Amino acid sequence: MKNKITFLLLLGFVSLFSQQKTTGLLDLSTNVKANLTLDSGTSLVTLTLTGPNDRWFSLQFGSFTGGMEAGSDLVYWNNTTLVDARHNGIGSTPTDDGVNNWTITSNTNNSPSAGLRTIVATRAFSTGDANDYTFNFANTNIDLAWARHGSASFALSYHGAANRGLALDTAFTLGTETFSLNDSKLFPNPSNGDFTIATKTYLTKINVYSHTGAFIKTIEVTDFAENVFVNITGLQTGVYLLELQNDTDKSWKKVIVN
Repeated sequence: MKNKITFLLLLGFVSLFSQQKTTGLLDLSTNVKANLTLDSGTSLVTLTLTGPNDRWFSLQFGSFTGGMEAGSDLVYWNNTTLVDARHNGIGSTPTDDGVNNWTITSNTNNSPSAGLRTIVATRAFSTGDANDYTFNFANTNIDLAWARHGSASFALSYHGAANRGLALDTAFTLGTETFSLNDSKLFPNPSNGDFTIATKTYLTKINVYSHTGAFIKTIEVTDFAENVFVNITGLQTGVYLLELQNDTDKSWKKVIVN
């Protein structure tokens, strides 16, 4: 118990001085938008990427001078998941990484009429994978490139000159701190069932549901903690939904138990 209390106190100390940097929402084209947010407290980057719902769309990020540079990091939507990949040069199909280090936290078909999909995913600044770009909170800018298929298709092929673009030297700015449960961070994720929920406000209750919405159990937080250690190791592997609550706010998070 003493070790757990010490750990939570340390997390509270870290969260007090943590900051976020963001590119803000970037209108890269009429139907491709992106936002990157870096969190110094959790060393996680959050990508919010919007694109057409009927075809692949992609975002390249890092430090480069042009699109499709060999070795540059990218992600693309393939109608199933956000694929972690790297470029092999202009005219060559990207290669999927052996390990996908992005965890999708939200995947929304905005509306049939709008024809857009918005994906939110997180990743560690440094994954230890040589194929992945390493984010650094000290950086003041990042190079971005985007592309989408020229027609309704998820087959990787030439997109056409009108369906790509660059946003070099995109600036990071310090984000405005908020105190909503929606800004809570959950790490590590995936986990073995032991993880921490860090908030900038406080928690009173965590309701655990299966991915189908079946209620499993309630975890009461009696000390109005900002940082809560959660243990659900007795559950089967899979995806679980967490309903975070306090006296004034409510938010949903997804956790993957390996």
